[in-house]
Amino acid sequence: MRRLGIGAVGLVLVVVGGLGGTGSAAATGRDGAGGAGSGGGAATGGVGDACVVDPAVPKRQFRAMWISSVVNIDWPSAASRTAPDRIAAQQAEYRGWLDLAQRLHHNAVVVQVRPTADAFWPSPYEPWSEYLTGVRGQDPGWDPLAFLVAESHLRNLEFHAWFNPYRISMPAPGGAGADLGQLAPDHPARQHPKWTFAYPPAGVAGSRLYYDPGVPQVREFVQTAILDAVRRYDIDGVHFDDYFYPYPSGTYPVPDDATFAAYHRGFTDRAAWRRDNIDLLIQEMGIRVKAVKPWVKFGVSPFGIWRNASADPDGSDTTGSQSYDIISADTRRWVKQEWIDYVVPQLYWYIGQYPAADYARLVPWWAQTVRGTRVQLYIGQADYKSGDPAYGTYWMNPQELSDHLTLNRAYPEVLGNVHFSAVQVRADRLGATSSYAAAHYSRPALVPTMAHLPAKPLLRPALTRAERTTEGVRLRWRQPADGTGPLGTATSYAVYRFDGPGPVEGCGRADATHLVGTVRAAPGQPQSWVDGTAEPGRAYTYQVTALDRSWNESAASSARVVR
Repeated sequence: MRRLGIGAVGLVLVVVGGLGGTGSAAATGRDGAGGAGSGGGAATGGVGDACVVDPAVPKRQFRAMWISSVVNIDWPSAASRTAPDRIAAQQAEYRGWLDLAQRLHHNAVVVQVRPTADAFWPSPYEPWSEYLTGVRGQDPGWDPLAFLVAESHLRNLEFHAWFNPYRISMPAPGGAGADLGQLAPDHPARQHPKWTFAYPPAGVAGSRLYYDPGVPQVREFVQTAILDAVRRYDIDGVHFDDYFYPYPSGTYPVPDDATFAAYHRGFTDRAAWRRDNIDLLIQEMGIRVKAVKPWVKFGVSPFGIWRNASADPDGSDTTGSQSYDIISADTRRWVKQEWIDYVVPQLYWYIGQYPAADYARLVPWWAQTVRGTRVQLYIGQADYKSGDPAYGTYWMNPQELSDHLTLNRAYPEVLGNVHFSAVQVRADRLGATSSYAAAHYSRPALVPTMAHLPAKPLLRPALTRAERTTEGVRLRWRQPADGTGPLGTATSYAVYRFDGPGPVEGCGRADATHLVGTVRAAPGQPQSWVDGTAEPGRAYTYQVTALDRSWNESAASSARVVR
């Protein structure tokens, strides 16, 4: 396939309607092993129905990076964990990741807070995570999840709490391996050993413990443990990765004979029964999240191949491992049944003649899969492969990831990207991060709206002052008749700046060309923001819009001119 350059997609798009070696396709676990388009269906700040926009600066696009905690991949790092002032060091380190997110104009973070059936908060159900202190079950002396959420919201970043449903341990010697006795003393797995199995078998390299997805009490327990965080913390999303039934290891079978005999529910096909176990987890989890907080999103980041077309006519033009078969994850069904709010397939392959899994073949397949559903599509990007010669020559091209984002523009269903993982984004090998950020993330962007989430219309803000200071242009505004609760209150604001003192047209807010920033609301207080990029002596016109919890946008304020 022809290599795509930055200019492969036209620079102008007319939008009608609401705006708002080589790599391997073998199944390998992500964290344990080493777009354009509108948000749709929401208030749009007074933008007209037909505007010419620049797809290089979309107004709405989900942008995030995964911040992985298992084996201290990203945060907290082992260095901060062992520092004498551990809490302060871990907090400073996390703020550094938020600094990076802001520099790249991200609008969300996806943070792993339950990596191995443990917790980054004082859970009444599960022990403290070893990745906070180096000791399984040890109280770290603070509430990390409360801090993570609060600090992210201060930067107006959505916080998606990432939970691994079934994994209990990592392999020895670093982890507990298959030994229940190495877990924290009060670990539920030690209290309910029949809920667990070791895979591959104990004594085999890489063996670890899992909760058995076929045990009904396990499914209930996992959901209850996760919902504790949903109830108690102001998270914006519940996020699952690709670990359901364990990825195959050699020829070892999953040891669930007794479970199937006890809980088969009338199934005679064990593969279908396993898929149904995972289907029930996904369906029930989505329902229970919405019952607790209707505005919290539920998303899954599955392995990038559902099924190959050779095995199923609805499958993709690929020949790699299939999540439907190897880990019992019927990801296409979850989308078609709308059990989830968003899907982030891990498309960790390059663009080119790679029949196992060509990025350019998988993006259109996933775009077609979500088409006609309310499920939003973001793409999982393999920043960890960029600049690493172990993954082959394609990944030594500093433009590979940028080319991925360019290709995405041809598919309006692609509403964003999530990058794996934070340390690789920061490493910027070959300048790949800098390249895609300059070409695709040069302006801020609002999170895409979801029309099916509850919302209440917001009044436009009253922009009361715009004045020059030594720091830049300071804006002040009020939110008249603000509501109460998470759905009737302005959660944040978008600030637009136009050159010159002339009138402002609605289409000027159709893309992010004039979007200079977003700011978290301070309920009950006058709002203020400083435009530190305003040049002295130049005239500007400013407008502000209000955004609700789901990023629905109000009409724009009256304009204020600064000369």
